[in-house]
Amino acid sequence: MTITPLMPVYPRCGVRPVRGDHCHLISEDGTRYLDFASGIAVNLLGHSNEHLIGTIQRQAATLMHVSNLYGSPQGEELAQRLVDLTFADTVFFTNSGAEAVECAIKTARAYHQHAGNTDRYELITFNNAFHGRTMATISASDQDKMHKGFMPLLPGFKYAPFDDLAAAEALIGPHTAGFLVEPIQGEGGIRDGSDAFIQGLRALADTHGLMLIFDEVQCGVARTGTFYAYEQYGVNPDILATAKGLGGGFPLGACLATEQAARGMVFGTHGSTYGGNPLAMAAAGAVLDVVGNAAFLETVRATGARLRARLEQFIGNYPDMFELVRGKGLMLGLKMRIEPRPFVAHLRDNHQLLAVAAGDQTMRVLPPLVIDDSHIDEFMDKLSAGTASYAAKGNGA
Repeated sequence: MTITPLMPVYPRCGVRPVRGDHCHLISEDGTRYLDFASGIAVNLLGHSNEHLIGTIQRQAATLMHVSNLYGSPQGEELAQRLVDLTFADTVFFTNSGAEAVECAIKTARAYHQHAGNTDRYELITFNNAFHGRTMATISASDQDKMHKGFMPLLPGFKYAPFDDLAAAEALIGPHTAGFLVEPIQGEGGIRDGSDAFIQGLRALADTHGLMLIFDEVQCGVARTGTFYAYEQYGVNPDILATAKGLGGGFPLGACLATEQAARGMVFGTHGSTYGGNPLAMAAAGAVLDVVGNAAFLETVRATGARLRARLEQFIGNYPDMFELVRGKGLMLGLKMRIEPRPFVAHLRDNHQLLAVAAGDQTMRVLPPLVIDDSHIDEFMDKLSAGTASYAAKGNGA
């Protein structure tokens, strides 16, 4: 047998973490890495938060899973907390971001079809988006590399250039159900939509009776310095998909919606065996205890501003390698003039610094939201040493 026991769909590197210590990962050989990847924006409280760990342990000893055929006091409590913190009136819990986006797609279609508009099923999505790995979510993502080998795609999606409001408007037709957009693209290169674009989508949705869906799987849950990024645009979506940081490392997603948007999601229309189980609800509750308040969000904004200022000052020393810094809060991207993946690997293997490559020649900087100035200093020291050694090998542009 030549295939590995773990299906070989990931190009796994040689780092093999076995333990976490706050903002660091420790591999099985004892090497210590500064983690500014956070499991791709998941471990927002770091790797050893006592409140999160203790809450999960206590819940695991009490009740881990019960069918959604029964009442869910844990789910009701967490849903109410999310409703209180957001635009939403109702929440459906999932196990992942892809499932949350799937629920959002179904909610948008059901909104129209519940009222008899069976022809309204298409969503306008945007180039370089990443919405997940299920058949519906890869169909919603206009990326050939995700489509290859899985054709034909599911119908019901049209693609417009990101941040191009006129192009999105031109795609509106008799079958359009709404827009699906990441206000800040993650995999696409930490590209944040302009105010005019995001606000314009809201206006178009209102004018044409469409659903505006935000995919905040990566940029949500305090990552950008507000609880969700939509708050920084002065508009509310009708539906929002969230995951990643919501469980702080425990698998959890959610689809949030207004009462009007969820009018078609009635008994029997959707479900999940594990979604909203008591253990996941406890984990998310612990996360909200920490991040769901104004003081913590202000700290994220202030820390993000300091890190961004350091990065913007630094990249001027290497104009052939770096172009600009973009993003919000602690969701930052270094737009590079060279391919970022070899550089990210160099930082990881030679300087014990973990970051994440993305599209549009971008290196993502996604630290735990609990970093302090000592971690920023360590990050900049490692980045500086790694950049200098990479450039010295003739790897610059």
